[in-house]
Amino acid sequence: MTRLPKILACAAATAFMATGAVAADLSIVHGSVGRDQEVLRSQLDKFEAETGNKVTIVSMPESTTDQFGQYKLWLAAQSSDIDVYRLDVIWAPQLAQHFVDLKPHVDDIIEDFVPAAIESQTVDGKLVALPMFLGAPALYYRTDLLEKYGEKVPATWQELTDTAKKIMEEERATGNSDMYGFVFQGAAYEGLTCDAQEWVHSSGGGRIVELDGSIGINNPKAAAALDLAASWVGGIAPEGVLNYKEEDARGVFQSGKAVFMRNWNYAYALAAGDDSAVKGKFGVAVLPAGEGGESTATLGGWHLGVSKYSEHQEEAIKLVRFLNNYENQKERAIVTSRPPTLNAVYTDAEVGEKQEFIPLWKPVVDNALPRPSAATLRKYNEVSAAFWTAAHDTLSGKAPAAKNLAKLEAELKRLRGSRW
Repeated sequence: MTRLPKILACAAATAFMATGAVAADLSIVHGSVGRDQEVLRSQLDKFEAETGNKVTIVSMPESTTDQFGQYKLWLAAQSSDIDVYRLDVIWAPQLAQHFVDLKPHVDDIIEDFVPAAIESQTVDGKLVALPMFLGAPALYYRTDLLEKYGEKVPATWQELTDTAKKIMEEERATGNSDMYGFVFQGAAYEGLTCDAQEWVHSSGGGRIVELDGSIGINNPKAAAALDLAASWVGGIAPEGVLNYKEEDARGVFQSGKAVFMRNWNYAYALAAGDDSAVKGKFGVAVLPAGEGGESTATLGGWHLGVSKYSEHQEEAIKLVRFLNNYENQKERAIVTSRPPTLNAVYTDAEVGEKQEFIPLWKPVVDNALPRPSAATLRKYNEVSAAFWTAAHDTLSGKAPAAKNLAKLEAELKRLRGSRW
């Protein structure tokens, strides 16, 4: 904290004491990439100054899979150590029983939020978490390199493959030996589920699990999409992409060493920063599609839930409302390029001026494809792990996609049993 916020916090705490109120020590668990945590800390400082409460950030690793594992341990133990959890959009059906129903506490503001975001966090009529920000990935591309070689933004995955290969080889021929054509999230974790779902669905291969709970992922179009992705590894993408998460891909692209990148919205503000090697040299577009298919972007986002085991639920609910108010969502949109969950922020003139990515991406967010957490309920994590394993086994060349998808189909049917 700077000196001024400390003075304000002390003044607020004194005011609390004068009225007989007791300030609370709260904790919020928060995984982050980019500038997420920096902005969160700044906003928490304001909350502390206004309320006299103290809030500690409990940091999590970048991997959402690792985060989920730790969350389950805390919640199973009914730990009161964490008051507010930052939850991935897919976790509500699996963790609902551990969180306070926020619906009666946000009745006055709930209509201001993107309806699909609220729906994604509602389980059996209970609002598990209040939506914090949304996500729908983009294809990041080097505008200068496409112009240099007379190429257009690829509309299909095959066009991306061909364009990336051409530019990568041309650049390397001129001495740019570190250049790659495409980077993405290829590690065996939840991020690969998102990427591979996009490859498969946009190629007409269907969903991992269909909305009605049926399983049809083992089909030729899905196999062809994964086999094409496997051809990228060691070709237009480095071998190391098999271990890449979001920040790994961003690091390569932002340092000027990739023509294309698949990544989430947060990367836009960072790639446009003053310390970026690609500032003023990149653009974004919707993700490519398979032949005859349509662009697919996986729905992402993170939301704030209050633990049932918190000893300070009232204060925690106030914190969740505060972090999701208009001013804080606007700041996140401008500084981190995270798409907001309040409809009005998308039409804010200052947001559009300072972060053009936000209003541009509203239609993409609105039409993003959810992962099958609603269809598979508490088994989603196992379903996702089975899917990303099949995708990773294909990317790494352990077996062709058809064989891996047949194995996946058998595993999904075992997990489903007579019903999800």
